[in-house]
Amino acid sequence: MNHLRRTFLKSTGAAGTVAVAIAAGLLKPGQVLAAEWNKVAFDATTTTDAMKGVNVAGAAESKDILIKAPDIAENGAVVPVEVTSKIPGTTSIIIFVDKNQNPLIADFEFANGAEGYISTRIKMANTSHVRVAVKAGGKAYTASKEVKVTIGGCGG
Repeated sequence: MNHLRRTFLKSTGAAGTVAVAIAAGLLKPGQVLAAEWNKVAFDATTTTDAMKGVNVAGAAESKDILIKAPDIAENGAVVPVEVTSKIPGTTSIIIFVDKNQNPLIADFEFANGAEGYISTRIKMANTSHVRVAVKAGGKAYTASKEVKVTIGGCGG
């Protein structure tokens, strides 16, 4: 049998299955794996308000949250950040940048005992603290690291 024909038939079958699932209401486009949008927290203009919006206001400082980010970022548009939570039962890692127009950068949720680790790139408008909040065992913890930005990333 021709390999191109086999590939075409497999692709057509998969697309048909997805179309049937959408038509039956079993699969809703745009809602596949995305968590619910927290508009209040992401629209907040201060770190304090954003932390309230994600229910981590008053979080305790913790040395079990490791933030790996450059001391000096040459380009604020792409600042690499790694966060490791050594707190048992971590269910969420949330990143804030204090001096950004909207300080809440990302909210990562973990389930089923997943390792509390994320690696991403963020935008920073100015030199600021990168603040991380971790939810674990029904409590909230925080840590921060200052990152100096030499070229602004948010329109600067």
